Amino acid sequence: MKIDNIDRQILISLQEDGRKTASEIAKELNLTVPTITERIRKLQEGSVIQAFQAVIDPRSVGLDVTAMITVISSSSTNYKKVIENAKKTPEIIQCFSTTGLGSLMLWVATENSKTLEELLRNIQSWPNVTRTETQVILSKYNIRQKLPIKS
Repeated sequence: MKIDNIDRQILISLQEDGRKTASEIAKELNLTVPTITERIRKLQEGSVIQAFQAVIDPRSVGLDVTAMITVISSSSTNYKKVIENAKKTPEIIQCFSTTGLGSLMLWVATENSKTLEELLRNIQSWPNVTRTETQVILSKYNIRQKLPIKS
């Protein structure tokens, strides 16, 4: 989907506050509410806007261990099956296809080190997964959920 400068301004505004109303955005951009509503709908249908959701601190809901797990596979013959397994695993927040040592990088959140170990055993049982490498996240700094969109 091709986006124009008005779409970019809408995206910038929604990144600042995802709960902002079409009316508020229309005022900011000096456009009509139906124009903004239609553009937001098209941005959603075109998968430019992928979700509106709350960003929650994992520790506040009892998920005290977050980690990045590199998945190392012996071959890519079961790649799609591994991706499906990742999608079905609730502890996996995001799954990235990567270059380098592993083929996938998983961002996970678990209750404690015991549940992380159980998750690792589960992942290591997936087809063609030969091993994993895990980096436990100790602290988070400069959380940036916004893309640097240029208008």
